[in-house]
Amino acid sequence: MCRRDDTTVVALADDLSGAAEVAALLGLPARLALRPADLGLSPAPGEAVVVDLDSRYLDEGAAAAAVRAAVRAVRAAGRVSSGAGRDADGNLAEGRAFRAVNSGAVDGGPLWFKKCDSLLRGPVGAEAAAFAEGAEVLVIATALPAARRVVRGGVVLVDGVPLHESAAWRAEERAAPRSVAGALAPLPVTGVPVETVRRGPIALAGRFREVAADGRHPVCDAETDTDLTVIATAAALLGPGVRLLGSGGLAAALGRLLTSRRPTPPSAGTRSPAPVPPSATHTPAAATTEPASPPSPAGPAATCPDTASGAARAVVPVYDTVPVGTGGRGLLVVAGSAEPVVGEQVGRLVAAGARHVVLAPGQLAGTDTVVLPAPAPGSVTVVSVDGAGGVRAGAARAVVAGLARAVSALPGRPDLVLTGGETARRVLDALGVTTLRPVGEIHHGAVHCTTTDGRSVVTRPGSFGGPDSFVRIAAALRPSQQGVTQ
Repeated sequence: MCRRDDTTVVALADDLSGAAEVAALLGLPARLALRPADLGLSPAPGEAVVVDLDSRYLDEGAAAAAVRAAVRAVRAAGRVSSGAGRDADGNLAEGRAFRAVNSGAVDGGPLWFKKCDSLLRGPVGAEAAAFAEGAEVLVIATALPAARRVVRGGVVLVDGVPLHESAAWRAEERAAPRSVAGALAPLPVTGVPVETVRRGPIALAGRFREVAADGRHPVCDAETDTDLTVIATAAALLGPGVRLLGSGGLAAALGRLLTSRRPTPPSAGTRSPAPVPPSATHTPAAATTEPASPPSPAGPAATCPDTASGAARAVVPVYDTVPVGTGGRGLLVVAGSAEPVVGEQVGRLVAAGARHVVLAPGQLAGTDTVVLPAPAPGSVTVVSVDGAGGVRAGAARAVVAGLARAVSALPGRPDLVLTGGETARRVLDALGVTTLRPVGEIHHGAVHCTTTDGRSVVTRPGSFGGPDSFVRIAAALRPSQQGVTQ
């Protein structure tokens, strides 16, 4: 059995799209909090609480302080233990987090996970150092094979190109790090090559112990989801003092460990879920799929690794259809990312019949709120920023803030698709949304959530998804429509 029903998870992320991604991939009932203070609320048994620290663009000191404050909020609640082996003063802590994964012990301690950007953007090192405080060892794996981002020799490769030589950081104000270790400074780390990872969980756990004994933290190479599953399994063997830090790929591996039981089949007389068109296939929260592997019409099956052998066994999908509660609302797609693929995604959605509103960066960066046309009930509208003249990196946040003001001023409370973590967070802040409930993934990284008042919100990192991403999302949220309509 991969998990006990009482296992809880506390996860921290530096932006909203990453937090939503983790909440979906962990495979547990989840609450996504936009305020760190909400971490003081005790997770229910078998629940994940994921908080967006909104720290991607904070300075290092403020980002580290946000991580420490979130950890303190959980401890102060007094309802779940810290999960660390030793506290900041070196005293043995009570947490028994990972033992719950592989043993029969009943445990109240949470599993601790820290999401970092797979492209190493943001104050990664400062946050990692703060998160490692109180842990015996922090196991680090930043690869995201599903997005063709792997780690080899301690270097992130994006489509085979070293990160610092790629165009992935073109919108950033500083140079990309040359290695994962460089991004993690000042955290003391030791690289673990993929050859060591592929010796299997038991040998890898032994290597983790050796690294921890030297007062350092292991940074693991990984090129496949199987590598990440081995890393998560090895960490689970170490016991209560371990925390995990990595991308959504590592979160998915942890989810595969935590997800073990098939849902109970519907009883006689229970109505089966409505069939889902292939374009709207809903990926279960525990599944991670490679972009080149199209889902089957029946929906992809999640897998749960056998922790002893590393083999995977099929698990019936958690969701067969996307829950829809549109209430006649329009659907507004906010394309707030500068990633090149977004332009093609918008184009395909417009070709399918969506209304397109293009806004100038200078207009959005001004002090006046831009007035958007209200989406009609049942319609799909996509709003994008005109990038023909380029957007200066220093002005990007002002543009996003203007976009958030414009969306929040819309009447009619449309359902939302928000691309880019910064865009998603600013829009939800402007709307006063503080909590989301993830219901699953539409495709990798496109996480469908609901607000407390029933509005659908899909978040997605800007660089994720193929050219048909927006069309797939619109079809999933509006499965009764034969196409996208104005």
